[in-house]
Amino acid sequence: MSPRDRILDAAMTVFRRHGFRRSSIEETAEAAGLTRQALYHHFKSKEALFRAVIERVHDGALADGADAAERAEAAGKPLAAIVVAQVAARLRAFVASFDGSPHVEELFSEHLIHARDLYQHYSALHDAQVAATIARTVRRQKLTLVPGMTAAKLARYVELAVTGTKSAYPSMRPADAFLRDAEAMLRTLIAGAIAPSKPNKPASARPVRRKAGARK
Repeated sequence: MSPRDRILDAAMTVFRRHGFRRSSIEETAEAAGLTRQALYHHFKSKEALFRAVIERVHDGALADGADAAERAEAAGKPLAAIVVAQVAARLRAFVASFDGSPHVEELFSEHLIHARDLYQHYSALHDAQVAATIARTVRRQKLTLVPGMTAAKLARYVELAVTGTKSAYPSMRPADAFLRDAEAMLRTLIAGAIAPSKPNKPASARPVRRKAGARK
């Protein structure tokens, strides 16, 4: 394990144990088995260290979402199930990073203070990831989106639905209830975005063409 990864592991432990405000560079250095000077060689401040921890959490969550979507697609699941799997896996990974800490709400709020740009950056990446999943699944499963709807627009609505659910669960806890409500909203949203398939006309309904010169 590289010194940087060891520091980030130690920092996550310290932040989970003490929250952001009560944590210190010295505590992280001690937990990583490094001197304070050695830690400062990698991170110039507690804020920079916290941002690096949050960035790693986002990276892992994004990767988990992509893997979940890939598995759901390979299993031949419908669009709603694929998107729900992708979004839920990302959310579960993020929640799990701080789950069990008595400072969850503080960590989430500080994350938006010190790393809001990272939050926005990874939200945009996730939107693009979900849009690609939707476009690919619509093409492979020969689906049709309702008029005016696009894969990118539907992905944006998915993110807005998740954000709306977060307003009811600011710390995304209890995780089971949060994920259950988010899944219900996403399934309803996606069902309304898919145009109903047109039924084939029965053979008996098709007009019979008579050959020229045939008797009536």
